[in-house]
Amino acid sequence: MVEDVPDISAMSFEEALRSLEDVVRRLEGGDVPLDESIALYERGEALRRHCQARLDAAQERIEKIVAGPDGEGNIKPQGTEPFDAG
Repeated sequence: MVEDVPDISAMSFEEALRSLEDVVRRLEGGDVPLDESIALYERGEALRRHCQARLDAAQERIEKIVAGPDGEGNIKPQGTEPFDAG
């Protein structure tokens, strides 16, 4: 499982999300030995954190764009809601 595993920090959001989906598929399949399941779970959690950090950074950038350079944009953010990809 560990051989040829790409570095998560170098992954784009889309690459990390695809890898996370693969981890979930493998774990849900139920045919992975226990030790490998634990390693997959750990990698999945790291991928989830990476994806969340990328989403948070994108949200922050969007809020800065909306607010404008002086912080007083025409469109005022009214709040945020959690994104549910499922």
